[in-house]
Amino acid sequence: MGLTVREAAFDVFRCRGLTTLFANPGSTEVPFLTDLPGDLEFVLGLHEGAVVSLAGGYALARRRPSLVLLHTTAGLGNAVNAISTARVNRTPLVILVGQQDRRHIAFEPFLTGRLDGLAGQYPVWVDQPLRAQSVPGAIERAYHEAETHRGPALVIVPMGDWLEEAGAPHETAAPKQVLRPEAVDERSVGALAALVEGSERPVLVAGARVDTDDRWSALVSLAERLGCPVYQEAFSGQAGFPQDHPLWAGLLPSDRVRLRETLEPYDLVLAFGAPVFRQSAYHEGSFTHREIPLAVVTDDPDEVHRSPTELAVLASPGAVAAALAVRLDQRPQPDRPLFALPPPPPDAPPLRAGHVFDELRVTVPADAVVVEECPSNQVELTLRLPARRPLGFVSAAMGGLGWGLSAAAGLRLGLPDRPVVAVLGDGSTMFGVHGLWSAARYEAGVLFVVLKNGGYRIMDQLAERQGGAPAWPSFDVDIAAIARALGCEAIAIADREELAATLHDVAPGLRERTSPLLLEITVEPD
Repeated sequence: MGLTVREAAFDVFRCRGLTTLFANPGSTEVPFLTDLPGDLEFVLGLHEGAVVSLAGGYALARRRPSLVLLHTTAGLGNAVNAISTARVNRTPLVILVGQQDRRHIAFEPFLTGRLDGLAGQYPVWVDQPLRAQSVPGAIERAYHEAETHRGPALVIVPMGDWLEEAGAPHETAAPKQVLRPEAVDERSVGALAALVEGSERPVLVAGARVDTDDRWSALVSLAERLGCPVYQEAFSGQAGFPQDHPLWAGLLPSDRVRLRETLEPYDLVLAFGAPVFRQSAYHEGSFTHREIPLAVVTDDPDEVHRSPTELAVLASPGAVAAALAVRLDQRPQPDRPLFALPPPPPDAPPLRAGHVFDELRVTVPADAVVVEECPSNQVELTLRLPARRPLGFVSAAMGGLGWGLSAAAGLRLGLPDRPVVAVLGDGSTMFGVHGLWSAARYEAGVLFVVLKNGGYRIMDQLAERQGGAPAWPSFDVDIAAIARALGCEAIAIADREELAATLHDVAPGLRERTSPLLLEITVEPD
């Protein structure tokens, strides 16, 4: 027998750097998984949500697609929440989904999956090749779709296909190389420059699509040329601007009432790598009190198409920002930083989340990757623990729980030279606690900081704003004990002195750390 479809797929993986496979095995994947070659690394997650989240963190770390293998209906169904997060976080993933053998699939045998629409519209591309010999080409195509559209691309593969002969070389419906030039045109830069030159008080909004070294640098150059404030978009998956820079002004509010108040002093809003605007609760009225020109620059067509702006430019936000900075005249700079750290929280006891964030700020290295999944304390974390490097703030922009723990482990695997700290709520942790096993097994030396406030505090807050009482109970789970049972070292902390001592002891070694550590910190609900 000649080259099999499976062996041809392995060659695709090697060519595209997809040699780390994140999976939880299922029977429809056994023909593919048995006796994997030694140059392919298998990373096990104990739940498909953890599998996709691990791969997602790894993809964010390497800024290129990661490879995922999911079981048929049950596996793909379990992973949908994480797949939706990957789509909203613009995380490129190549996801192979197992299916029953096509030779008797018409009879709907056990484990036949109705898979094409199971993940809804969250995949950027879905394909089940019409014949086994087309599987390697479909994987090639999925790689390009994931890379271009920055999201999860699915290939559904019937289990019998892997051992079929690949056949003679035939045309592959995917290019060998895709170039994505970041050149900008004079018309786009000129139109934006005209808006800026006609304004006296412009303001910039930074989004997750600007979270790379070169794009941070470009947006800093533009902000410094204009001497104007820079806000971070609400519900951002990543920071788009250094939050210790004098021109950083804070977070944009997530409701129109406070958004209007925030934007009132300005006469032009330019959003880079973010839509105009991400909001949560609905409020009447427009985004601004008066007719302020709004413009958006992003390489995401969806962000462009849903932004009610005067001008939208579909292009690299970094390249446009750099070109625009060169084009404009220098303006005066503010005489002091625009943002100040919040005052310290009241002296403990009780221990509060703010105490934890303040301690992290003074102990954790400036280049640490900080993964956030503590919904009731997210804003305070951002204000007290600024992102000082790209990937200094990473969050699940979709809003689902359980992503952060495994994503942090994936980020650490992909960035072994950078410290990784995950700040999680106790409720969020319980949605993804099984990911600690993978972190321990694969030596992902993450510092997991779990804020234990005894319930879903964000939901309690929303109920209080509604004017009522929550219908759900609080809970008290020994997360440190669960962590130890999963092979992760854990320390329970209840007072500020122990918190400070532990962090000052642990933080200096985070860069070299190979085993995960979980700190379960009991805090007063805010």
